[in-house]
Amino acid sequence: MSVDYLFIDESLNEYTPDKHQWRPKSGLFNVKPYKTSFPLEKIKTRSASLWRYKEALPFRKDEYFSSLTLGEGMTPLVSFNSTEPNLLMKMDYLMPTGSFKDRGAAVLIAKALELGVTSVIADSSGNAGTSIAAYCARANMNCHIYVPDSTSQKKLGQIEAHGAQIHKVSGSREAAALAAMKAVEAEHKFYASHVYNPFFYEGTKTFAFEIWEQLGFQLPDTVVLPVGNGTLLLGAFIGFKNLKEAEATDKIPKIIGVQAEGCAPIAKAIRNNLNVSAVKNKGTQAEGIAIADPARGNQVSAAVKSTGGNIVTAPEEGIDAAQKELAQRGFFVEPTTAATYAAFNKYRDSITTVDDVVVMSLCGSGLKK
Repeated sequence: MSVDYLFIDESLNEYTPDKHQWRPKSGLFNVKPYKTSFPLEKIKTRSASLWRYKEALPFRKDEYFSSLTLGEGMTPLVSFNSTEPNLLMKMDYLMPTGSFKDRGAAVLIAKALELGVTSVIADSSGNAGTSIAAYCARANMNCHIYVPDSTSQKKLGQIEAHGAQIHKVSGSREAAALAAMKAVEAEHKFYASHVYNPFFYEGTKTFAFEIWEQLGFQLPDTVVLPVGNGTLLLGAFIGFKNLKEAEATDKIPKIIGVQAEGCAPIAKAIRNNLNVSAVKNKGTQAEGIAIADPARGNQVSAAVKSTGGNIVTAPEEGIDAAQKELAQRGFFVEPTTAATYAAFNKYRDSITTVDDVVVMSLCGSGLKK
């Protein structure tokens, strides 16, 4: 087992990752920063997947991902329309299981293989569960996914099709997470959490690497990303920092996060200059970002502020119209992704300038809803 990649807690104590350790006694784990590089001539010759950036991923050997990959990554980056060439859509809904969560799941389950894991537990509102289930199927791992009982049938069908056992939990997304944590502690299984296990963010950071390459090895002025638990936003922020520290770029884009009006704890905290605390989920179509008490909320807030960005909220009444408008442009996405565009439409004049190059993540397929 490689010990080159370590976890650190909030006091910067170091831990060697293992099958059972998913959080320190207090706080959360992060991956200890490690040296990354971006050898352009090598990258250009590799297959069009996120593994082309292997010098910036937490592996020393190819064996843990070479048999696992489904070709995830290098999704198209296209202009929204001919009249707005600087508004670019990153089509992560074209990932193998239909969402950006494949980025994190591929890296996390590859790390689980490296650690000798044979059985995992995860919790999800749907997309992360589908991704974890798919990569566990590739890795021949036993998989248990805890979901709220309100999860859409299409997402449940995807999870089940990959051979995972579904555990429905009455109540909120947070109730499903709590049930999964209790099972992890009781059964001593690996917690493949896209919130708590920081190796997931080592996968989602490839979003940043890809747009850098697709824009001719430059970064945009602004990125617009949905925020529930912050798995994409934090991953992208780590990726941007990797690129800057490796001197592959001299800037980090402004990050604009999007939450639903009915469930916006991070937006509320930033607006009031407070730490993030739990709110009541008043209900939203955007189930993928309906996280009332995000464990990494303060990390998300700090990341956004450090880029000069902000968190804005999507008007609930604008989500359907946004979904239809995107579809008429050729982008068939689920409501959570439509919420991102709805918020951008509402706030674009205050968060961007006319000449800004803006990249928006289209995270989940409309076929899931």
